[in-house]
Order: sequence, then structure tokens, then C-alpha cells
Amino acid sequence: MSRVATIQMVSTDNVDANLAQAAGLISDAVEQGAQFALLPEYFPIMSDDETAKIGIGETPGKGPIQDFLAGQARDNGLWLMAGTFSLQSDEAARVYNSCLLFNPDGHCTHRYDKIHLFDVQVDDEDAYNESDTIVPGNGTVVAETPLGNIGMTVCYDLRFPELYRELSGQQAEIMTVPSAFTYATGKRHWELFLRARAVENLCFVIASNQGGQNTETRRTWGHSMIIDPWGDVLCSLEEGPGVACADIDLARVRELRQSFPALEHRVIGNNGGQI
Repeated sequence: MSRVATIQMVSTDNVDANLAQAAGLISDAVEQGAQFALLPEYFPIMSDDETAKIGIGETPGKGPIQDFLAGQARDNGLWLMAGTFSLQSDEAARVYNSCLLFNPDGHCTHRYDKIHLFDVQVDDEDAYNESDTIVPGNGTVVAETPLGNIGMTVCYDLRFPELYRELSGQQAEIMTVPSAFTYATGKRHWELFLRARAVENLCFVIASNQGGQNTETRRTWGHSMIIDPWGDVLCSLEEGPGVACADIDLARVRELRQSFPALEHRVIGNNGGQI
């Protein structure tokens, strides 16, 4: 049994204020007994200027944001998954949108670079083109930890079930989804997708979202939650900064995968029905 926390933020374009907000919420999670905490996507900065994330891009293994995260994990003695922030790439005009996992000693153990980029026209007013400023990742990551095997994903990845199937095939028992889901898409699809990914893969899902009016033009959905392998929501938030905790037992994953072996029953047809 492990106690885990999802942390919801309302990040702005003020990096120092965002880190202070994150530190307070991490402290709240620890006070509630959390051994693991998940920050949301873009936790250090949310800006109407999409190039702002490039300006705070860090070299892997070095920089004030990474120092902050290492210190938070070490000082609080917990596993800390750092939502996403910018790590430099070989391109001056684009960065990686990276999710790092720190152990209780403050060491970074795993890194996942967001694969699927949000290049979408949501409605007549809202358009997003992440690929203008972000280099896509090209590999899956399952982090083996004392808490369980964690499949690392980010936000828009949620719309691609084949990624989660691949992670479950690599023995992931927990899926993490740090996000900055838009208000418009979140109110329709956020919980639907999260619960589907949990049920499809018989795994726990820990989802941390941005949740409020981040900038003059950007509003995010919030409703961070933790879901069990049968699709039940164990805890959730609404809007605004906050922490939600739940106890997860991996025996539940293993029992369900044995008694309800849908993952083993999967069959892919080969042009059946053609004449």
C-alpha cells in the first residue's frame, strides 16, 4: 500500500511565484502522508507568449528548476514527478517538454519527453501549435520504483490509447498524466479518457492538471484525480490550487489482471471479411 498525491496548480507567467506555489502544495501532500506526488504540466510557467518556455529552458541535469525539484524531493523524502518543464534541445527555437522523476534522495531517475504535441484548432478562438516551440520525444518510459512500475505520459498523450497499451505491455501498473488540459476540451473529455485508460489497462491512473485562469486568454479545466483499475475515482479536485491523496494497492492491479485477463485476450484481426 502506498499513499500518492496529485497536485493541482494555477501557474502563471511568474516563475518564482509558481515554484513557491508548488513548494507549498508539495508540503501539503507530505503532511497528508504522501510518498509520491505529481505536479502538472508546465508547472513553472504558463504564458500567452508561447516562446516564454524557451527562455527558461535548462540543460539536462543543471538549472534552478531542477535544483528546486531535487531539493523538494530530498527535503520532503518523497518521490516527486515534476509535471513538465523545458529542457534544451539541439534547436535554439524549440525545447523538449520534459517530465522528470526524482527519488527521495533528490536524484533524477527517469525522464520522459512528451511524444504527442498539441497542434489543434479547438474552436474558432482557440488554436494551439506546440510543435512551433517543442521538439517531440521519441520513446516510452516505464519507471521501476518501490511504489510500482510507473508509465509516464503527458496531457495530449491521453488521446492515444495505443501508447498506454504499449506501457501496460512493459508492465506499467500506474500511469501518470501531468496535464494542462484546456477548459473546453477538459469538461467534455478529461474524466472520460482518464477512466478509460485505467479500465483498458487495468492500472491506477494519477492525473494532475492545471486548474483555473492561468493567463488572460488561457483557462484550464482542473479536476485532477486518482483512479483505480476498475475505473473508480478515488479522489478528485475541482478548480484552483490543491492536493488530493489516495492509497493505492498494487495487489488490486495484479488480482484484476489475473481474474479478468482482458490484456491477454486481445486479438488483432488481419483483413477478415474481405472477399
